[in-house]
Amino acid sequence: MTQWLFPPAPTPSLPIVGEPRRFPVRRILCVGQNYAAHAREMGADPNKPAPFFFAKPADALVVDGADPAYPSATANLHHEVELVVAVGEGGTIAGWAVGVDLTRRDLQAEAKAKGRPWEAGKAFDQSAPCGALTLGALPEADAVIELTVNGETRQSGRLSDMIWDPAGILAKASELWSLQPGDLIFTGTPEGVGPLVPGDRVEARIDGLAPLRFTVKP
Repeated sequence: MTQWLFPPAPTPSLPIVGEPRRFPVRRILCVGQNYAAHAREMGADPNKPAPFFFAKPADALVVDGADPAYPSATANLHHEVELVVAVGEGGTIAGWAVGVDLTRRDLQAEAKAKGRPWEAGKAFDQSAPCGALTLGALPEADAVIELTVNGETRQSGRLSDMIWDPAGILAKASELWSLQPGDLIFTGTPEGVGPLVPGDRVEARIDGLAPLRFTVKP
C-alpha cells in the first residue's frame, strides 16, 4: 500500500447530464484564437496554418454551480465562452460541455509583450468554469455559442465559425500529446471578450448542451 506524506488532492471531475457517474479530468488543453473575428480583435492573423495550444491545470475547474472568485494580481479579468471537448477511451470524443476560459488579460498582455509564457494570465486558480458534460455526438454542428453578463449579450457566434473544427483540433493535439481519457480541450472563443467585475452574473450557453451559470465572487 502506498503511504503518502499528506493526503492526495481529490480528482477533478465533471458531472454528466442524466447520469450519476462523473467524468474524471486528467488535464486541460486550450486552443488560442480559433475564431477569425476573435483573432482579429486580439490583433492576430486569422489565417494561421495551425492551431496553437496552452494549458490550464485540472484543478482550475469550477463545477457543480460553484462561483469563481475574482483572482488576485489583475485589474482586467476577461470572459471567453468556449465549446469544451471531453476525450474518452481510444482518444475519441466522449462528450461536450460549455466552458469559460477566464483570463487575466493584463498579465497575458504583459507576457505576450515580453515573449514569456501565459501561465499567470491563463492558468490561475478557478480559471476554468465548466458546465455538465453531454455524452455522445455534438447536438448541432452549427449551434449558437453565446455569453451574457448581467443579462446583456457580450459574445455570440456559431460553432461553424471556428477556424479548426473539433475533429481537426483533436488531430492536431494528438500530434503534440498522447491524448488520454479524461483530457479536456477548450476549443477557442468567438469575438466579444470583455471584462468582468465582482458581482457580475455570467451565463454561457451552446444550443443542445447544459448551460453554465456563475457569479464572480469578490
